[in-house]
Amino acid sequence: MHKRACGLWRGLRGLLCAAVVFGGTVAAEAEPAEAQRVAIELVAPEDVQALLRQHVRILGGGEQTVPENDASRVALARRTRREVADLLAAEGYFSPTVRLDRSEAGRWRITVEPGTRTTVTEVALSFEGELGENKAGEGDTERVAALRAAWRLPAGHFFRQADWDEAKQHLLDEVSAHRYVAAHITQSRAEIDPDAATARLAVTLDSGPSFFLGGLQTEGLADLPADFVERYNTLEVGQPYDRDTLLAFQRILQNTPQLASATVDIEHDLSHATAAPVRVRVTEAEPKRLGFGTGFSSNTGYRVEATYRDVNLAGAGWELSSGARLEQRRQSAYADIFLPPLPRERYRDSVGTSIERSDLEGLWQQTEAIGVARTTRRGNIETKLALRFQREDLRPDGAEPSSQDALTLNWTWVQRAVDNLLDPRTGYVLEFQLGGGSSAASVEQNFFRLYSRYVHYQPIGERDNLILRAEGGITLAGSRDGVPQDFLFRTGGSQSVRGYAYQSLGVQDGDATVGGRYLGVVSAEYVRWLNPQWGAAFFADAGDAADSREEFRLRAGYGAGARWRSPAGPLAVDLAWGQDDRRLRLHFGVAIAF
Repeated sequence: MHKRACGLWRGLRGLLCAAVVFGGTVAAEAEPAEAQRVAIELVAPEDVQALLRQHVRILGGGEQTVPENDASRVALARRTRREVADLLAAEGYFSPTVRLDRSEAGRWRITVEPGTRTTVTEVALSFEGELGENKAGEGDTERVAALRAAWRLPAGHFFRQADWDEAKQHLLDEVSAHRYVAAHITQSRAEIDPDAATARLAVTLDSGPSFFLGGLQTEGLADLPADFVERYNTLEVGQPYDRDTLLAFQRILQNTPQLASATVDIEHDLSHATAAPVRVRVTEAEPKRLGFGTGFSSNTGYRVEATYRDVNLAGAGWELSSGARLEQRRQSAYADIFLPPLPRERYRDSVGTSIERSDLEGLWQQTEAIGVARTTRRGNIETKLALRFQREDLRPDGAEPSSQDALTLNWTWVQRAVDNLLDPRTGYVLEFQLGGGSSAASVEQNFFRLYSRYVHYQPIGERDNLILRAEGGITLAGSRDGVPQDFLFRTGGSQSVRGYAYQSLGVQDGDATVGGRYLGVVSAEYVRWLNPQWGAAFFADAGDAADSREEFRLRAGYGAGARWRSPAGPLAVDLAWGQDDRRLRLHFGVAIAF
């Protein structure tokens, strides 16, 4: 029985490819001035036709030019047979029959019978080094069993060279991803029996020793503080090497605005296995950025805005984020300073100030605030605890103006479990808020506010989406008097109850609409995407904000609109009918707001 090693086949293929290229060059130089055009016909099973037509040069499509000289024609025919045989061998056909019929004038017929495809009959995986010696305990015995079970070219599968290479690489990646970073394959063999169309595979992998992390070695810091990278460090000296853990640390660094790029790896030298230095290479980003923008929303009208950002304020790695926005019905300015996290901590502290003025639904309002906050991120969950002192001035049309100071504490928890933050198709967003103030802290009365929001994205078919939304809130207080508007509720408009003006659903105070103590909103929207950029939406919303449960009444709005996937996310234009107002309203804005 004739057997050949797969390594021999790869070597022969390399030589054949070189021979084909060289032969093609010689033939081109030796070809006489006169040549003949012939039609090339391929007769082969469908499962190999596409492969042959793509890679065999003479099957490139249409008529081909062949030399008049008989010797050159014989050489071309011989080379074509080799090309076909080599391609079929890579797919597991090691005993093909290739015939080239040139008897018909102006036509060559290539007939290919690939034969029986080779099937894997035996796989032998051997492990050496610490993984094979089981020095790390029972866990490695289980890991070896898992590696054998996850082998990607098991007995019973057809043998393909690409699958054989991919299976070995996957095995090596799985071993080297955790503890054994220096793992390598010491031997691999594929014994092919062309007559029986079988393959016996054997791989020996040496894991080497376990690697453990040492200290950080940072390169590339120039203007940022020397301990900047250490402040974001999530690794512990002495912990076993794990590729995913290093990549998670790398992503944290890459997401910091102070860095343009970051890579994290360890020293692979076996002599450092017990404490491999963690090498961090970074490139600093440009620290200062000035931006300008314009826009329009049916909620607040036209707007212009300017932003300024300095991510290395005072050379301390602090981040200054500031801006001013002028809208037709609302104006605001803010400045926040974010501090780098403390070493080994997951939170960031910030301090900021803001001023906002608005004139919506007969309520003129100005709020000036200063506060501190602590933000923590763990995976897709973000929490924020904020302490804020604010002054609020209210002038409702047809009612008495008022002013008040308030010291409030608010806690926010948000989980964004979606496939794409800018254009989600599947997943959900869940948010909770708890906050309040006390009469002991300069507010007129004690109050406590609870708020929750849930948005669910359900894919329908290959393109479409169903979006379900619900939000609700309650402010626990004796009355709404003395409670800041930020801790009360108004609704209506885009991203809320369409068919009604922005912030028009609430409590009447004179001729103005002000916030109430109760909120409830539900919405269902179906988006039919007509092509990758444009879609049509159909929706129904219902909600209200009131000062008591007896006054609360769901107000319905429904309609249809258009969607456009812009670089900033889907933009929406909706035409909605407000059931209570008995009128149509046009809403324009972003189709998603987190």
